[in-house]
Amino acid sequence: MKIKVLASGSKGNCSYIETASARFLIDIGITYQKLKQELEKMNLEINDIDFLFLTHAHNDHTSGLKVLLKHSDLKVFANKLIIKELTTEIPKDRLLLYENNFKIFSTNITIFNTSHDAKGSVGFLITDSNISLVYITDTGYLNRKYFSILKNKDIYYMESNHDEKMLMEGPYPYYLKQRIISDEGHLSNKTAASYLKRLIGSTTKYIILAHLSEHNNKEDLAYQATNEILNELDLHPKVLIAKQNEALDEIEVLYDQINMYR
Repeated sequence: MKIKVLASGSKGNCSYIETASARFLIDIGITYQKLKQELEKMNLEINDIDFLFLTHAHNDHTSGLKVLLKHSDLKVFANKLIIKELTTEIPKDRLLLYENNFKIFSTNITIFNTSHDAKGSVGFLITDSNISLVYITDTGYLNRKYFSILKNKDIYYMESNHDEKMLMEGPYPYYLKQRIISDEGHLSNKTAASYLKRLIGSTTKYIILAHLSEHNNKEDLAYQATNEILNELDLHPKVLIAKQNEALDEIEVLYDQINMYR
């Protein structure tokens, strides 16, 4: 399984995922040209992508949708609440609505609700063969009922949006600070680390800290919060910081079988 984070932050979010049986994007908050450029670096074209998954309808996750639909044939997975929030209409023959977990070829997609001020917001557990990726972004908290199904996976993409002290002492107006720290806002470094402490295990190979605020966070603060819990647990996955204006290097976790990629 492969993941390459193309952009992560309040100005735009998009990730490329490849399993043994499918290639897809999660969110499209970047321009078509930016997406095309990043795919070319991986020797891919737009129509090599099979599907787009949407986590929610906010502009920094969907701003490139209209142009992407115009220049591609890919189909879009979303729920009814997300569709109602979108400003771009998706043709019926390109829309794949889900209400529960579903399967794409050999790839299982488990849906779990996130808590954000966007209707229908979700996270994904993506599993193919013996490899799993947990994808959590834009949420004020994670319901503990999901802990058991998200525990001890290979890769975690986890929002680590802000440092609480920087946020509260920073220039944002009070109402915006309250939105960010609310149960329908964003995860702080401390809270993200506390969830990772409950979730990661000996199988975990990578943690990607994502959606860092440009004004209310620093990379070293996000890394420090997570590194503290790793030291406490005596676990040693690689921790990476997703960036707004620079794609991360591709991460790959190999399947047990050889040559499973198409």
